[in-house]
Amino acid sequence: SSFFTNPADEYWHVINHVALWPVMGERQVEITGPSAKEFVQLLTPRNMDNCAIGQCKYALLTAPDGGIVCDPIILHPEAGKYWLSTSDCDLELWTKGIAVNAGLEVTIRDAEVSVLQVQGPKSPALMVDLVGEAILDLKYYWSASFDFQGTELVISRTGWSGEFSYEIYLADETKGDALFDALMEKGKIYNVAPGSVSQARRIESGILSWGLDISPETNPYEVGLGHLVGLKNPADFIGKKALSRLKHEPLTKKLVGLIVEGEALASNETIWPLMIDGKQIGKLTSLGYSPRLEKNLAIAIVDIADAQVGTLMSVETWDRTRTAVVSSLPFVEKRQMDDPRALFTASR
Repeated sequence: SSFFTNPADEYWHVINHVALWPVMGERQVEITGPSAKEFVQLLTPRNMDNCAIGQCKYALLTAPDGGIVCDPIILHPEAGKYWLSTSDCDLELWTKGIAVNAGLEVTIRDAEVSVLQVQGPKSPALMVDLVGEAILDLKYYWSASFDFQGTELVISRTGWSGEFSYEIYLADETKGDALFDALMEKGKIYNVAPGSVSQARRIESGILSWGLDISPETNPYEVGLGHLVGLKNPADFIGKKALSRLKHEPLTKKLVGLIVEGEALASNETIWPLMIDGKQIGKLTSLGYSPRLEKNLAIAIVDIADAQVGTLMSVETWDRTRTAVVSSLPFVEKRQMDDPRALFTASR
């Protein structure tokens, strides 16, 4: 990963102050048209029936075999329009491929918005200074439109750190520099700093990364996301038959937290095998060092027999073989549900 300063500084910054994360990899696939709602429901096992205008939902998109194609946040910014917000997976091609034979009237395109995440306990105060006090009424996992210098910003109360956060979606590319400069200027009194996604902070919160912790090879039940599968929903969706079957089959593997002993390790985003008595029983999928807990925290997928908290295993790391112990997730509670007004008052 690239950092503006270093992972430890950026970690403390997002916990104590406010950080701006330009999310270059994040894309919004826009789905519009008379059948937009029906099409979005075809893509996801999450029941979209009660998704109001302005509401956002964390959802899985599943393949016919029940594997996880990706895990976007689905935004519903206005009637007949949905955004699937994701990174790392070619979601636009997947949705266009599904549309070919779906027989539904939809238009699929890149929404052409740039995303800036504003993360940390002082983010409500900074956002009030940017767009006014109405932002304090925005509920967790909802979005709304706000004016910035005559251009519309869609802002959602979502983010990828476990800290209190917002995401700003900018459609008018000519205002990009002005928006960033305004946030840096107004943020001075809140100790604002640009940063990059904190691997340690998202692992602490048990936030999963597609392509690492979840993938087409994993199904929702194995990774603890079975609550996002609405099998009672009368609507059909891709993977429904497979997921109905998998729900009643015993799990063979499970996603768990791991603590890896020893001194701090650099973040890892490549698969490391996990061993017990010379036999591979799983894989470590992502790792980051938590300065607050002073521990190497990881996410792993292991055989169900070895998934109990306290189970010891070994892992070949960057430097040597180390012991790892299964731990419950999350390691640290999320702060996204904190009261924005209390944070706002405390930051002034």
